[in-house]
Amino acid sequence: MDPFPLNSPGFVNLLTSQTTQPIEIGSSEVPKPPERRKWTIKEDLVLISAWLNTSKDPITSNEQKLGAFWKRIEEYVNASPLLVGSIPREWSQCKQRWGRVNEQVCKFVGCHEAALKEQASGQNENDVMKVAHDIFLNDYKAKFSLEHCWRELRFDQKWRSHSLTSNGAKEKRKETADEVGREEDVRPPGVKASKAAKRKKHGNEAAFDQIETILAAKNMLSLSKQKILDRLLGKNADTLTDQELALKNKLISELL
Repeated sequence: MDPFPLNSPGFVNLLTSQTTQPIEIGSSEVPKPPERRKWTIKEDLVLISAWLNTSKDPITSNEQKLGAFWKRIEEYVNASPLLVGSIPREWSQCKQRWGRVNEQVCKFVGCHEAALKEQASGQNENDVMKVAHDIFLNDYKAKFSLEHCWRELRFDQKWRSHSLTSNGAKEKRKETADEVGREEDVRPPGVKASKAAKRKKHGNEAAFDQIETILAAKNMLSLSKQKILDRLLGKNADTLTDQELALKNKLISELL
């Protein structure tokens, strides 16, 4: 016999006691990632100073590993008295920011140089800067917002040397290849090739060879006469015989 018939109060109470209570899910939201913190002008200037000073280190600049280099940049930036109270920056953030600064400033350097070439009489530096910004906007479809970085880097010899080396390597290789190609194009033909070309042009090889032989003999004779004249000129005029003096005068008149 079933101890709990389906309609019995005991069976209903058993089901009620075994029913699980609903679990309330907390209303806490998924934490949002921290907002990307923009770099201030002060931070940019300190970063530039850190890169310039660290790059100029004569002992470790060329031998240190990439991570160690940017770790030193991080320490320099975070230790700056100009950024007291600011949230510290990590080396990866410094590296990423420097990459953008360097790229944008290099582009603006080209725009500024182009604006200088277009500078008309009576225009001042402000006019040139406006044209440079217009060129940048036209070429890269964005406004140049790092003028403070450009002004900090534009006259630094270390940065200019580094930027020109990095960005001009391909152009230099291309120019070198073009120059080699141009040299090969204008390289003069050899002696045999010249003679063959002249023979083809004249058509009569036998006659051309005869003329070449005569010209060569004349050249040899001229050289021989020149040597004789040099020897006569080297002697004292008072010691020359009448025959030598006559030969000397004859050679001089022929050469003139």
